[in-house]
Amino acid sequence: LQCWEVRRHNSSEWCRFIRTNPDCRLEGGFLDYLDGVFCAFPARLLPLAVTLYACWLLYLFIILGVTAEKFFCPNLSAISTNLRLAFSLTSSLHGVTFLAFGNGAPDVFSAVVAFSDPRTAGLAIGAVFGAGVFVTTVVAGGIALVKPFTAASRPFLRDVIFYMVAVFLTFMVLYLGRIRLGEALGYLGLYIFYVFTVVLCTWIHRRQRGDGLAPSRPWEPGRECGPHGGEEYRPLLPYQESSLRILAAGLSPVDYRKWRRKPWYWRLFKVLKVSKRHVDPLPGHTRPPWPHSAASSQVPVELLLLLTVPVVDPDKEDLNWKRPLNCLHVITGPLLCILTLKSGTYGLYQIQGVFPVWVLVALVGTVVAVLVFSTTSNEEPPKYHCVFAFLGFLVSAMWINAAATELVNILRTLGIIFQLSNTVLGLTLLAWGNSIGGEGMTRDLAAAPGLGGTSGHLPLMSPHADTFSDLTMARQGYPRMAFSACFGGIIFNILVGVGLGCLLQMSASQMVVKLEPDGLLVWILAGALGLSLAFSLVAVPAQCFQLGKAYGACLLLYYAAFLAVALLTEFGVIHAATA
Repeated sequence: LQCWEVRRHNSSEWCRFIRTNPDCRLEGGFLDYLDGVFCAFPARLLPLAVTLYACWLLYLFIILGVTAEKFFCPNLSAISTNLRLAFSLTSSLHGVTFLAFGNGAPDVFSAVVAFSDPRTAGLAIGAVFGAGVFVTTVVAGGIALVKPFTAASRPFLRDVIFYMVAVFLTFMVLYLGRIRLGEALGYLGLYIFYVFTVVLCTWIHRRQRGDGLAPSRPWEPGRECGPHGGEEYRPLLPYQESSLRILAAGLSPVDYRKWRRKPWYWRLFKVLKVSKRHVDPLPGHTRPPWPHSAASSQVPVELLLLLTVPVVDPDKEDLNWKRPLNCLHVITGPLLCILTLKSGTYGLYQIQGVFPVWVLVALVGTVVAVLVFSTTSNEEPPKYHCVFAFLGFLVSAMWINAAATELVNILRTLGIIFQLSNTVLGLTLLAWGNSIGGEGMTRDLAAAPGLGGTSGHLPLMSPHADTFSDLTMARQGYPRMAFSACFGGIIFNILVGVGLGCLLQMSASQMVVKLEPDGLLVWILAGALGLSLAFSLVAVPAQCFQLGKAYGACLLLYYAAFLAVALLTEFGVIHAATA
């Protein structure tokens, strides 16, 4: 029996059905959501359980966004900046590899987790296709409505063609019902070819202009380019803070120097935080304030992340070196990794049946932390400070993976409760959550020609368009940049998300990942995405790349029609004809 049939039984049999049916076992995760809703709550309190699960689902999206934006991306940016200095990587290659991975991390991890179980693979397919339809219609159409503009011709045509090839490849593997090793490698190979094309187009364009490839920006301690420059609070006389004060400041999600001067109602508002994101100005431009408001209780999440994840920031004078806090990270970071790997299975394992692994990790981390603390100072970061960027990258990746696992499990639970397919959950909740509540702009918008849309390379920005950031960008006078993200960025999500997600599930004994499409809805979803891309491929050049309100309105109407057809198909109003 399939697990979604539990609602067809008498409420007194729900708990036994859930605990005895193998199909109701959730893969990974720390919480058994099915057991909680059908066993811990009586049937009359099912609406309460659903409400609590919905709130927890929203908070999981917040965890994903905060972790990726404030911890995963900065560390990955620090690593890539160091590599750019060491190996002279170009800005375009830097943007479509490191920054694309940093910003697309929640989507990729969600796909990897979903593909780990054939029963939840529909979530990944629905999210990949659903986010594609949403971004290329609602977000792109909204930009055209907010600020009519002239699109960059060559980057647009290149990105749409590559994306259509990726959609066709996904359509074929869905038709075959499985992905073999060669097909998974084909996804990654296509993305490598896309990266090569971006770099080549950039080189050709700049060679025609006669300025060559832009040199990499060095990692220079002593620069202060961050949004909170620090000049306002720089002391006139030399002053050394105590380790305890540095630790307290480092663990505070708010700036205590501003906090103590604000009234109580501002402090209350800050606790229920409305996050604002900033982006570095383009060369020759002043910094525009680009807010991304999303009222959410982020402070508890940030506090836990600050306790476990070090952040190396090349844009700060001291590279964000906080000696007592970073020494604490040497203990808490590896400890969190071992306790979240395989939902704590390895961390709770006992050596010789006596000594837990997590205790050994904590002891080793304590010894290393003492050595680091005794050989460094509060004022100057050590020469090996870049190692903390790799530690922060690993720990934040484990945070994202743990949150993505819980996210997939709770979506499957909600699907069983409401008897909805994984595909419709993926194309609605998961796709909307990733597209609306995703990360903001990356800080490394490095090349002004590409951002302006006249060069041949991808803007170095969020690979899955963040709806509010893109619309705000358009209002601030940068519609080209926002529009480019709609078609160029999500290529990373579909190629790397599906390719890497399936490749990691393969083993020496099982070189095939089976896919179980949820009937007609999957084909409607794939067809809708392909049709929207084809429409833009024809309509945009036909308008000489002049995009106005008529184009935006058509895209919004198209998405409304698609969503109506998808929901009618899910509820059986529209169904395939039977022979």
